Amino acid sequence: MVSVLRVNFHKSTVGVVSISELDLCVFSKCLNNRYMGLPFKYLGMPIGGNPRRSMFWNPVVDKIRSRLLRWKGILLSMASRLCLIKSVISALPLSYFSFFKHLSVFVTRLDVFRHSFFGAGAMRVGRLLR
Repeated sequence: MVSVLRVNFHKSTVGVVSISELDLCVFSKCLNNRYMGLPFKYLGMPIGGNPRRSMFWNPVVDKIRSRLLRWKGILLSMASRLCLIKSVISALPLSYFSFFKHLSVFVTRLDVFRHSFFGAGAMRVGRLLR
């Protein structure tokens, strides 16, 4: 009441896991807002997806792909490329790895991206990512 902050129910949605559709409808009616179906994103993390499927890991691969294609790896020194790989490319999937068991295929793809960017720059990586 002091800060005069209120919940905007027109922008809010209800998302739950392991609950019946009937209860979900009751909650959304009580709060007077819509509900999200599975899978949905909460704070950037997919909730309700299957981490054993390769499609689950596509958002991480797309983020890494967009970062690598923006950088001009051929113009950077080896030390700069190594710094970018350690600080950005290796850090992007860590939040996913902390919640979900990773696929070995996904880790292999990340290693190929890192190795290509470090060794030959963005030109070779651009060909690999297409």
